Amino acid sequence: LFPPSSKGAMMDNRFATALVIACVLSLISTIYMAASIGTDFWYEYHTLSPAENVSESGRIIWEEFVSEEADEKTYTDALFRCNGTVGLWRRCITVPKNSHWYSPPETDMTTNCISFSLSDQFMEKYIEPGNHNSGTDLNRTYLWRLQFLLPFVSLGLMCFGALIGLCACACRSLYPAIATGVLHFLAGLCTLGLVGCYVAGIELLHQKLPLPDDVRGEFGWSFCLACVSAPLQFMAAALFIWAARTNRKEFTLLKAYRVA
Repeated sequence: LFPPSSKGAMMDNRFATALVIACVLSLISTIYMAASIGTDFWYEYHTLSPAENVSESGRIIWEEFVSEEADEKTYTDALFRCNGTVGLWRRCITVPKNSHWYSPPETDMTTNCISFSLSDQFMEKYIEPGNHNSGTDLNRTYLWRLQFLLPFVSLGLMCFGALIGLCACACRSLYPAIATGVLHFLAGLCTLGLVGCYVAGIELLHQKLPLPDDVRGEFGWSFCLACVSAPLQFMAAALFIWAARTNRKEFTLLKAYRVA
């Protein structure tokens, strides 16, 4: 009887280690996901001389940028000219602190941000940005809406999975961890879909509004956090499912051995 019991103890330790690693991966992915949602560096525009771009026409664009009636073309032009950054919830531009017409150009810059309202998140995108008579661009419209909804679905699935994991601990059973793993897998798919939707949306936007020659665009660190979060969720899901299924199988075999 001693070898089977020692083997069972070894298996229990292995499963516990897998669950601890899965929980750590889940926690890190949740932090990364929350940080990416709350920051404004999903995409960044770099202008060669932003201070010079804030001329008289540049100040008009900046005033329109902060206006509640600013359309997609208006704020995108401002992002091009003023070292803009775009997040899921806000758009930001960098301008001189003192940009009055009677003041000389300054090198001391400040960042101003405007939040996307809930209506902005679900607003239709047009085939020609800024032209309401050009018709609805369904691809960009639904990509924009999905990139707003998917991160919250992903976080909700992980939180629900964590709740099931706590219930499993209370019941002293690994089997409910399968549900936790499945939820983390679905969360990873949502995060992966978010990344794909955002990349496709940016590419389609730049086809409509090409970048000026003196402007360079690149994905920022907030986008990278979301990219890293997806594989962490998949790894956590694999560990949860493996630990639960293998432990269940070992328990069944051990029970059959004892009966025999």
